[in-house]
Amino acid sequence: MTPADQTPEARPLELLAAYVGKARWFGGKGRPFRVTGSRRLGEVPGCVPEGPRVALELVTIGYDDGGPEDYYQLPLAFYAEPQERLEHALVGAWTDEEFGPSHVYDAVHDREAMACWLRSFADPPEGPLRFHRMPGHELDLESRSTLFSGEQSNSSVAFGDDSLLKVFRRITPGVNPDIAVHEVLTRAGSEHVPALYGWLECPALGAEGETGDDVLHLAMLQQFLRTATDGWELALASVRNLFAEGDLRADEVGGDFAGESARLGQALAEVHHSLAEHFGTERRTRADLVGLADAMDRRLDEALPVVPGLEPHAADLRRAFDALRGLDEVVVQRVHGDLHLGQTLRTVRGWKIVDFEGEPAKPLTERMLPDSPWRDVAGMLRSFDYAPRVVERTWDDDGDGATEQRAYRAAEWAERNRTAFLTAYASGRDLTSAEETLLAAYVADKAVYETVYETRNRPSWVGIPLEAVARIGVS
Repeated sequence: MTPADQTPEARPLELLAAYVGKARWFGGKGRPFRVTGSRRLGEVPGCVPEGPRVALELVTIGYDDGGPEDYYQLPLAFYAEPQERLEHALVGAWTDEEFGPSHVYDAVHDREAMACWLRSFADPPEGPLRFHRMPGHELDLESRSTLFSGEQSNSSVAFGDDSLLKVFRRITPGVNPDIAVHEVLTRAGSEHVPALYGWLECPALGAEGETGDDVLHLAMLQQFLRTATDGWELALASVRNLFAEGDLRADEVGGDFAGESARLGQALAEVHHSLAEHFGTERRTRADLVGLADAMDRRLDEALPVVPGLEPHAADLRRAFDALRGLDEVVVQRVHGDLHLGQTLRTVRGWKIVDFEGEPAKPLTERMLPDSPWRDVAGMLRSFDYAPRVVERTWDDDGDGATEQRAYRAAEWAERNRTAFLTAYASGRDLTSAEETLLAAYVADKAVYETVYETRNRPSWVGIPLEAVARIGVS
């Protein structure tokens, strides 16, 4: 394929669609789609003459099922000659209106292209792409970029041991909560989030092509916690250690996780306090709580046809939701919104909480709304339940006949760590009746969500949340 072989106008849209469709960060898999348009947001200005030209493309995705359009960001590196080292990231070849005949690659895979980003953050230029810097940290311009692998909804690129760039893929006009929260907590000196170093944005265009009040947040640059360990992986290691010890209890093995769970609970409480202090709080009335219960009921209604195993427990779930209708009011604030062990990092200086974007499936306007802190607590409690059940299901039995014992130890590990986390979060006090009601409803709602997710993505795991749902009626 050579640039001369391509039709300058129509062919690139087909190539962009082919690349987006196979990308791990594309959220529309399984739905027939097409790229209906592409808008150049601007050229990254920090490039050197001997390197590539780098531009940011915003593609519009239309779905054949009639759903709303999505917008995805494609950072593209343009080279006059093919780059064999980037063959795995080839988007296509065409004659570009600005750069001429080009071989085009996904820029996050290219160290030369990502160096352009870093230089732009270090010396923010004028232009349609606005590179914002936070004070207090000098960027290492000699560091080389490394793209993180794994299933993510965004693309993360580390610059040596110095900084981490998160490139947002699915773009929604408006302030990204991940940037907003990290900016506030960084300025407040919070010890429980990676420090924000900067972010990239550009103006959003209205229907007539005019610049509106909204912005498009495209990326954020933050502290790279090189020695950090993922909280989910730490929890799984603790469970494996427990299972390997045979008949020892969770508090008797060297990998007991309860101390870490307690420290994580305290860290979350401090983050919630900072968020309330800097973003403020609001009160929700009984009518609001009725609306919250109604929304949980609707989600259950939508889940029942997808997960037949929910039906025997529907009445117990509805009772948990209905209890919300008896509360008078609740205080809400900015929260994480999608918290679980995979959103935490253990460092030598304690726990860090990351990824404040909220639940990706929700519209941005909903993710920005205040919510109860007990939603975050519920997410963590469900994560503590998941960890031992996942290890239990993936454990190689080797014919040792200890399946029943592992199930017992899994339940013991989950209960011990849920209790340690919750006790530390609440500073050792008993929860009020209203807090218990809120927490129970959020836990039930989260478990319903998990049953749908597992049914659609990992059917062999749906038993994990279904077992939790079954326990709701006897708790």
